[in-house]
Amino acid sequence: MSALFQPYSLRDVTIPNRVWMPPMCQYSAAPEGPLTGVATDWHFAHYAARATGGTGLIIVEATAVSPEGRISPYDLGIWNDTQVEAFRRITRFLAAQGTVPAIQLAHAGRKASTDRPWKGGAPVGPRAHGWQPVGPSPVPFAETHPVPSELTTSGIARIVGEFQDAARRALAAGFEIAEIHGAHGYLIGNFLSPHSNHRTDEYGGSYENRTRFALEVVDAVRAVWPDDKPLFFRISATDWLEEDGWTPDETVRFARELHAHGVDLLDVSTGGNASGVRIPVGPGYQVPFAARVKAETPMPVAAVGLITDAGQAEKILANGEADAVLLGRELLRNPSWARQAARERGAEVRVPDQYHRSV
Repeated sequence: MSALFQPYSLRDVTIPNRVWMPPMCQYSAAPEGPLTGVATDWHFAHYAARATGGTGLIIVEATAVSPEGRISPYDLGIWNDTQVEAFRRITRFLAAQGTVPAIQLAHAGRKASTDRPWKGGAPVGPRAHGWQPVGPSPVPFAETHPVPSELTTSGIARIVGEFQDAARRALAAGFEIAEIHGAHGYLIGNFLSPHSNHRTDEYGGSYENRTRFALEVVDAVRAVWPDDKPLFFRISATDWLEEDGWTPDETVRFARELHAHGVDLLDVSTGGNASGVRIPVGPGYQVPFAARVKAETPMPVAAVGLITDAGQAEKILANGEADAVLLGRELLRNPSWARQAARERGAEVRVPDQYHRSV
């Protein structure tokens, strides 16, 4: 039987197959007013299409734990009950299709307050619904970005509490899995890397200090996230810097610690914390980082990075390089990729009764 279409269980949650959708921001929420950060009809249609297409797990895009934690003014949020109610419509539909609904809880850190990518993605100020970003140190992401305000220890504690509150709301919204966003140069990743973390207190300098904030967030979320539900962590396994960056060796070490703190799966990506770096992008270019974590630690992993066809995805799983694959761009192109791949591999996925003619 195809490994790609074998169920996968973590704690008491069983995901029907290994075809998963990673978080991909849609930048389609209202930037101000009572519906700020609230999921819209676009979000419902977007996620519903991938669920009816047979995707086993859908991780809803980076969802900010506070208004200041958004990447852009148009991001989703989960800091109030209006947002929770809008998410319930999505999670109910996904679950009804047999898809497991998950959510990525995020804070954008020094990369916050930017415009939508199709508008250039540049930093925006108050006149364009923007705000002052924060970070571990007053080190901007790039020359074109503002200098972030350095977080105080009380500010760090406040954000840890915001992640915990967001997890409570995610549970109320009907999500079965929560993922903490520690990748791509956003706040948690800012703390992990010496490239962006120049602090001299207990949150900077040594490896132990740079990982402190991330582990505090994990512990706070795990304390309110039910024991029967899985917790994921997304990480950039490398900054792609020759020196003074987060490294693959640190990722392996940190994976062991995350596992001991109750994280059930590491979602392995790379990059995003340093501007102007050269990344060798190509099919499956990030898979070796996931494979190393899987080989050297007890942590289950999901692989991502230009995985586009069923044979490629099958090989990753069959070779033991990952426990699941995350398809981003390919699921944007083809919402029914899972159903199509199942036909190619001689397997089956759930097809809605209304689509019986397509079987």
